[in-house]
Amino acid sequence: VQLQASGGGLVQVGGSLRLSCAASGRTFSRENMGWFRQAPGKEREFVAHIGWLGSNIDYADSVKGRFTISRDNAKNTVYLQMNSLKPEDTAVYYCAALTGSSYKDRSSYAYWGQGTLVTVSS
Repeated sequence: VQLQASGGGLVQVGGSLRLSCAASGRTFSRENMGWFRQAPGKEREFVAHIGWLGSNIDYADSVKGRFTISRDNAKNTVYLQMNSLKPEDTAVYYCAALTGSSYKDRSSYAYWGQGTLVTVSS
């Protein structure tokens, strides 16, 4: 599956952004999808997961209550709505298709988008 992430940009503290991840190549509607992020000098970390039916939604503790993951299988797209952004949310955000068993583990994802940069300024 090919993944194309978009929607990143520069936003002020407290602002919002919506990231999109467009998929092609496999049956997207059967894919469990995740969002990860990687800040400068840090490892790539789990942000959110959504099952192929739109269920089994989970978030990293650091984004719970602020971020919302969703999907539109008719458009082959998964979204990440990010509200109340903080400087520590600054990172490159990646979408990925789950192929393994542990959705919080980046090694369980074989397909990755190219990443989109989110910068939160204070």
